[in-house]
Amino acid sequence: MTLCRSFLFAPGNHARRVEKALTLAADAVILDLEDAVAVAEKPAARQAVLAALARPRRCRFYVRVNAMGTEWGYADLVGVVVPDVDGIVLPKLESADEIKAADWLIGALERQNDLPAGGIDLLPIIETAAGFTSLETIARAKTRVRRLAFGAGDFTLDLGITWSRDELELLPYRSAFVAVSRAAGLEAPIDTVWVDLKDAEGFAQSSAWARALGFQGKMCIHPDQVPVANRTFSPDEQTVTQARRVIAAFDQAEAQGLASIQLDGRFIDYPIVHAARRVVAQAEEIANSEAAR
Repeated sequence: MTLCRSFLFAPGNHARRVEKALTLAADAVILDLEDAVAVAEKPAARQAVLAALARPRRCRFYVRVNAMGTEWGYADLVGVVVPDVDGIVLPKLESADEIKAADWLIGALERQNDLPAGGIDLLPIIETAAGFTSLETIARAKTRVRRLAFGAGDFTLDLGITWSRDELELLPYRSAFVAVSRAAGLEAPIDTVWVDLKDAEGFAQSSAWARALGFQGKMCIHPDQVPVANRTFSPDEQTVTQARRVIAAFDQAEAQGLASIQLDGRFIDYPIVHAARRVVAQAEEIANSEAAR
């Protein structure tokens, strides 16, 4: 299990912010070559990202390249598929053909640069109407993609939706991401950023809403958001303790030939136990990851 609770963006050409981001407790940092970098700075930003690979870090190292259809997308991929890059974030993805092309190119660059085949993760952000209507074919494209990400900023702009604080207008789209990902055998998706940096309570609410809907993590645009995302997408101590009790009680009952029991007045059967095992596995992965940092 790979922890994907928090993906923190940092401008690829801003050395001080990159240095700080790499020392934080985010599960992954995304050095940005797209929206956070001015057009005139894009070629130089690639070199700054490569230089950042030499810095100490506590997290996985991703790079958000420019979209495949832009004049910078190809050069970005060629420039950053190098040792020690853990993943590529591909923005504004709109079709299965596009993700297949990116997957093919990354694979060719891995071979060219003597990197492990399939070792670089590919995280597409779906953030347009065209991308959303192709969601199922993208998810089923049989590429290296393990999970999808939802980008609500460009998405609401593209559809003319008002992005409200309670985000109720995003409910059907978020739910579609979760259902399509599950049906295609992908991991749970990663949720959109929260853009109002002065509204910490809103970010916490958005994170809790996303977790309740089935997302496994959230993209962050400020360091203060990272601990909130990590906490929200992690099981708390009480939940883990209860999950262990459920597993122990059910294992004992199953050994006696029972497949359903009651614990504290609650009905327990295989789906409940599977969910409990998932909670315990995540808690153990978090503990191992924190011990290794």
